[in-house]
Amino acid sequence: MKPHRIETLDDPRVAVYRNLRDFELRRKQGLFLAEGRANVRCLIERSPLRPDSVFVTDSALEGLRNPLEGLATSVPIFVAEPRVLDAVAGFHLHRGALAAGRAGESPAFEDVLPADSAPSRIVVVEQVAAADNLGSIFRNAQAFGADAVLLGPRSADPLYRKAIRVSMGATLCLPHAQIAPWPGALDRLRDRGYAILALHPDPRAPGSRSLDDLDPAALRRCALVLGAEGTGISAPALHRVDTPVRIGMAPGVDSINVAAASAIALHALGVSR
Repeated sequence: MKPHRIETLDDPRVAVYRNLRDFELRRKQGLFLAEGRANVRCLIERSPLRPDSVFVTDSALEGLRNPLEGLATSVPIFVAEPRVLDAVAGFHLHRGALAAGRAGESPAFEDVLPADSAPSRIVVVEQVAAADNLGSIFRNAQAFGADAVLLGPRSADPLYRKAIRVSMGATLCLPHAQIAPWPGALDRLRDRGYAILALHPDPRAPGSRSLDDLDPAALRRCALVLGAEGTGISAPALHRVDTPVRIGMAPGVDSINVAAASAIALHALGVSR
C-alpha cells in the first residue's frame, strides 16, 4: 500500500470528490460516493462493486489499514489532513473516509433473483423517492435476510450518497435492479413462483388481509411491494398484486413511515429465517 499525500483541494487527483452533487456524479459520470469508515469497509470487503479510489485522513488510514491493503495497486489511496479532506469534499465527513466507485450497467431484474427452486423473499418499491426512506428499506431488507430489492419507477437511486449512508452500506451489498415494464413485470415475478403482497393500509381493499393472519410458512416465494409516502401504491400496481396486507394500528392512525412498515412486514413474513 502506497498512499498518495494530498496537500490542497486544488490537486486534480481528487477532483472527483470536490463539491460534486449526487446528480452530477451519478447521471453525468456514473460514479457514486461512499462515506464513513463502515461504508468504505463494506465497499471493499463485501460489495460486488469496486472502488475507483479512496480518500481518507491519517486516522482513517490506520483504522482501515487491513481492507486497504487488500486493494489492487491500481486503486489509488489519497491521504490528507481533516481540514483538507473536508474542504475537498464540500461537506463534513463522518470519521474521515470516502471512496468513489463506478456502478456500471444495471442487471436485468430476473438476474438478481434466486433460482426458481429456492425459497425467497424480495422487496419491490414503487415511487419511493426519498433517499433516506430507500436507504432504510435496504437496511431492513438486509437485516431480515431478503434476497434482493427491485426498484420501480420514480424511486430514488440506491447509490445516492444519502441512501448509502442511511442503509449502513446495504445498498452496496444487497442485490438490486430496476423492474420494468411497470407494473406488468409483477406478472413475470408471479411466473417465477412469487406470491405478490402489497402493504396497503385500507382494510376495504378487495382481498385485504392483516399481516397477523398470514402463514409465512405457506409463502415459499414472496415479493413485498411498498409504495410512496402519502400516495401509497398506484392503482395499476395494486390491481396486479395477489394480496393487499395491512399492519394493525391504533384507531384513527392511517399509516406509518414506509421504512418502519417494511421492517414490521419483513419480520412478520419470517424473512430472517
